[in-house]
Amino acid sequence: MKKTMILVVGALFALTSLFPAAQAQSRRDKEQTYVLENPYDVRKLIPPTGKKVKNVILMIGDGMSLMHVYSAWTANRGKLWLDNCQAVGLSKTYCANRLITDSGAGGTAIATGHKTNYHMVGVDPDGKPLESLTSLASKKGKGSGIAVTCRLWDATPADFCCHNVDRDQEAEIVADYVDCDIDYAFGGGAKLFENRADGRNLFQELRDKGYKTPRSWDELSSITEGKVFCVTDSVDTPVPAVRGDLLARAALKGIEILDKNPNGFFLMVEGSQLDDYGHFNDLDMLMQETHDFDQTVGKVMEWAAKDGETLVVVTADHETGGLTLVGGDLNEGKIVCKFSTGDHSGVMVPVYAFGPGSEQFTGIFENTDIFWKIKKLLNL
Repeated sequence: MKKTMILVVGALFALTSLFPAAQAQSRRDKEQTYVLENPYDVRKLIPPTGKKVKNVILMIGDGMSLMHVYSAWTANRGKLWLDNCQAVGLSKTYCANRLITDSGAGGTAIATGHKTNYHMVGVDPDGKPLESLTSLASKKGKGSGIAVTCRLWDATPADFCCHNVDRDQEAEIVADYVDCDIDYAFGGGAKLFENRADGRNLFQELRDKGYKTPRSWDELSSITEGKVFCVTDSVDTPVPAVRGDLLARAALKGIEILDKNPNGFFLMVEGSQLDDYGHFNDLDMLMQETHDFDQTVGKVMEWAAKDGETLVVVTADHETGGLTLVGGDLNEGKIVCKFSTGDHSGVMVPVYAFGPGSEQFTGIFENTDIFWKIKKLLNL
């Protein structure tokens, strides 16, 4: 009887884990309609006129294509903060061993300037660790940091701080943060920082290295300086309706702390969960995440416009969902879309730039070029 119950529970767990994929399959190729009931305001920003690039803020919309952006633009009645960008280019996203990349290889290309194999994070195709923009900034005496809405062991943040041949080696990946030497981190994933199978408490190890380790926004909000590693949730942060403008607040807090460094800083900010809802073929949640990311872009660009020496680069690691806009109404903020896949697609993705050095990001180029352009502009 006990064995039977175990089998039944196991079967139910397996079925439950398949629900998102099954739901996505049922949505695929069907038209979905979304209307943004409460559009948000967008302000025209005056770009800085200087040439000096002291800071770079790289913003990654995971899985975000031109179609995601244009759909979000339509839903917000023809306006996005991204419209303020002075330069637009296109990035080719293929990885070393596949035409269709993942966030591991796609993010590694952006973070390190090298193509790598599918599912690898922060290493070359032979498994050799690569230096990222965060590590190079730290070596140069600049501040460095990351702010994401996903678990910190997820591929994109790991690409900038960790090294592994397989992104699924989550417990091993997250342990690399202890030695990555960034000045600021914000995200989820607490469950692999403590109560680990190897007995390590990574929060304590980080504190031993001089980090403050707040576990909530309330704890983080009062911190204004020092090395900070904030993990707010057991896995990912909540959906936009629950977390509000948390990503924007986390990004601005990172800027506040890193800007204390007179040598400048590099900060990576990711709208992580666009990718999830692309995989799930959920248009409603995908637009919520895209608009949340765009509003975060707006807050960051407002700060950069005032600062005058900060370049903001906005891009994606790949496209997710094969999204197509097939109808709608601009005046009503209505979009009608279809998805063609529950996985990634191979389209080029946009690269937007605002601030000094933005002219370097026009044309069509490899995703690895984003690294080399930023490295040169920051003199790393």
